[in-house]
Amino acid sequence: MKTPEALRHKLRRQWQNGKLREQRLLDYNAWPVTLPIGKPSPALISSEISAVRKHIELWRKVTAGEIDWQPVNYRSVAEAVQLPLNWVLHSTDEWIEAMADEAIRQEYRLLSIVMADSDPLFYPLLIRQRQQLLSRGAEETIKACEVALQLAPGCAEGKPLRALSIAGCDSKFFERNRTLVGKLLEQRFGQQIIDRGLEFFLGALDESEHWLLVVPLETGLLPFRQLRVRSSELAQTPLPGSHLLIVENERSLYQLPSLPNTIAILGAGLNLSWMQAAWIRNKNIAYWGDIDTWGLSMLATARSYQAALTPLLMDEEAFEYCCNEKAVAEPVTAGESTPSKLTKQEEALYLRLCRSERGRLEQEFLPDDLVKNEITRWHALA
Repeated sequence: MKTPEALRHKLRRQWQNGKLREQRLLDYNAWPVTLPIGKPSPALISSEISAVRKHIELWRKVTAGEIDWQPVNYRSVAEAVQLPLNWVLHSTDEWIEAMADEAIRQEYRLLSIVMADSDPLFYPLLIRQRQQLLSRGAEETIKACEVALQLAPGCAEGKPLRALSIAGCDSKFFERNRTLVGKLLEQRFGQQIIDRGLEFFLGALDESEHWLLVVPLETGLLPFRQLRVRSSELAQTPLPGSHLLIVENERSLYQLPSLPNTIAILGAGLNLSWMQAAWIRNKNIAYWGDIDTWGLSMLATARSYQAALTPLLMDEEAFEYCCNEKAVAEPVTAGESTPSKLTKQEEALYLRLCRSERGRLEQEFLPDDLVKNEITRWHALA
């Protein structure tokens, strides 16, 4: 036998399930919902009838939804006992009432206000992302939906996001709501928002882009020994040479050998969208990053832009070479799921690093001779 409070607890846990919450709030066919209450055993009827009476009384006090009462016969009593066998809820309103939880009532009221003034296209996202809604409030969330409906690919025409005056939003609007607006645009236009970035999709000036370190590995290939270039300019400006070496961290500059017709670009980190530039496809490309989950994730991103690139020193052999002495813990991993665009061997290494207590080997801790030999070998083979 389940008490009303036990089933209320179950209903509250169901509310926390985003997929189930979305289904019940949007799909009329999800109702009614029937929760079995159960019935007392014959032994309980004969030995603890007072407990059964208390159980029945608790269910008689329940006013939310519909209680399915049915007569049940027992040998130990002369007449059939009217018992609550099922709790039936016919709508979202009844579900909210049945949970008897003030915080959930407040969530539902806020969600109802936002959905009443938003396009149905955004309903699934708003229901799934309710924590963002709670942190922002109804007015700001409704404004984000309104802005997302008016944005279009390339509409910024080179202006920064803060300069876009859409639906009466202020200059700090995108700073406050960047993530939410991006997700709303994904509902309209698909995964390309994540893949290419909000500024790229809208044609806005990326004020957050950082400068990359460009270093010729052959004297005279560029008029400078080193220079810094914004990623947006790098994407539009072809570099000389036949070989391009992309390095995750600037700190590894001292490990690079001198190589003819080769330019190294260091310090890109997660900022790799410039690799989509058409001029890069004509180069022999190598990528070298840390051996950790983030490094392999960046390798996967780089490969999604340039499928023919060669990864350097980012395999099981390189990790084994000095992991006992140099590997450290990775405080936050890039996620338990392997990124797409990794090879089977790289996927296996990624999962190993996720499970390892010391799953991070930073590239500057690899022996200099090993690094120089591997980069030189790539250059010769390419």
